[in-house]
Amino acid sequence: MSTRDDGARLPTADEIAEINHTHLIETPLVPADLLFMFGSREDVALRADTAAKLWREGYFRWAIVSGGVTPGSEQSECTLIKAAMIAAGIPAELVLEEHRAMNTGENVIFSLPIIDAALGLANIRSVICLGNTWTARRYPMTLHRHWPEVEKILITVDSFATPRALWHTDAEFRRRMLHEWDKIEPYKAKGFIAEWPEA
Repeated sequence: MSTRDDGARLPTADEIAEINHTHLIETPLVPADLLFMFGSREDVALRADTAAKLWREGYFRWAIVSGGVTPGSEQSECTLIKAAMIAAGIPAELVLEEHRAMNTGENVIFSLPIIDAALGLANIRSVICLGNTWTARRYPMTLHRHWPEVEKILITVDSFATPRALWHTDAEFRRRMLHEWDKIEPYKAKGFIAEWPEA
C-alpha cells in the first residue's frame, strides 16, 4: 500500500492489469430482487438515471438508498439520491431509505434491518450493487461480508470520458482508483469486507 499521495503515484503495468482483472469486475446483468444504491456525492444524476433505466427494463423490484449527511450538506446522501431517482421515474414507494451511514460498511450494516423490516431478508435472493466505478468490487465485498447468502450483481458508473480500462491515463480517475484499490487488503485483514467473487 502506498503512503504517497495517490495523485502522484503511477501504478506499474502489472498493477494496472491486476486492477483491471480483479477490481473492475463485470458480472452478467440479470433481474434481481433489490437494487442497493451506495451513497455518494459523485455522479448522483448518472446513478439515478442508471437506476431508472434498470427499473424500467425490469431488473429490480425494490431499491434501498443508503447514505448519511456529509460535510457541507444539510441533507443526507440518501435524501439527495432518492429525490433524483424519483425524478428519473422510479416510484417513491419502491425505494427504502437509510440516512445514517458514513461508509460502505455502515451502508450495509444499517440497511439490513431496514430491508428486513420492509421486505424480509429471506425474501431477497439477489441484489444489484450500484455505485462508483473506482470503488468497484468493494461494494459487493462489503455486502458479502454481512449478507453472504444473496447473489450479488455489480454495476458501476462514472462520468469520466476516459474508458474504464484506461483509468490510469487520467490523473483524477487514477487517484480515485488507487485510493480505493489500496483499501482492499487492509479492509479484508480487518474483517470489513469478504472475498468476492469466491474462488
